Amino acid sequence: MLLNKRISVWYFINQIKFQILLIICFAVLVGFADTHPWLENVSLPLSVTAILGTAVSLLLAFRTAQSYDRWWEARKVWGAIVNDSRSFVRQVIQFIPEDRKNDIKEFSERQIIWTFALGESLRKQPFSENVKAYLTTHKIEAVNIPNALIDEHSKQIKKLAGENILSEFQIMQLNTTITNFCNSMGMCERIKNTIFPRAYSLLLHTLIYVFTLLLPFGLDDSKIIVEIALTILIPIIFISIEKTAIIMQDPFENSPVDIPVTALAQTIEMNIKQMIGENVSSNKRNDNLYYQM
Repeated sequence: MLLNKRISVWYFINQIKFQILLIICFAVLVGFADTHPWLENVSLPLSVTAILGTAVSLLLAFRTAQSYDRWWEARKVWGAIVNDSRSFVRQVIQFIPEDRKNDIKEFSERQIIWTFALGESLRKQPFSENVKAYLTTHKIEAVNIPNALIDEHSKQIKKLAGENILSEFQIMQLNTTITNFCNSMGMCERIKNTIFPRAYSLLLHTLIYVFTLLLPFGLDDSKIIVEIALTILIPIIFISIEKTAIIMQDPFENSPVDIPVTALAQTIEMNIKQMIGENVSSNKRNDNLYYQM
């Protein structure tokens, strides 16, 4: 997940190590083959490779922009989840009488569990022990656990309405916030399940390797070392940009550039616990929260 930390260079190199190895082997092979009598007279105008390189650059720019847009949209959705969670618990505290503290605590605990369950389900990870314990204790079974937890919110609101604890206006306010949770969950699922068009990826990848194939024949053969170095460096830059876009396009893969859903869920938990009067020390945050980083 993306926190205020530096990402290891070796992590990124590990993502493209096979492409780097392939390009190095190809560049060395073509560089020396280009000096062979059969190929030494084969030369392409530099404008050909320049045009192809420009086309690849434009496609990469579009791909990177679209990938970042997906990443940023996911981050905005989780920012809304943080705000709505605080607002929801604040509404619960204001609307429910103080002698019904158990109801307030149930809403609060369920909301905390929902944020962790949503993040873990988006990452397709097994639920953490505290989420499992909550689901077992409350006998919640469903294909979509986060949606089932929201249903439990609605059921409890309906129960309180039947006991005349909540007014119609208060019910409307709570249901509006719950609708926001549903909308945020749906947006996250859309981002997670919408695949970037494979045809576009295949076209871009193919053009990069075509560019790599043609590049040596557009360079000066008199300086073989420089020719090999450029044949390695320029394609690797293109592939690195492409890989960056690929990594960013799915912000729920539990990678170093992931949306920090666990950290955000921990923030929500700490805020909610403070709002309902439970002591949560900021310097002992990880010891008190449900999910360990």
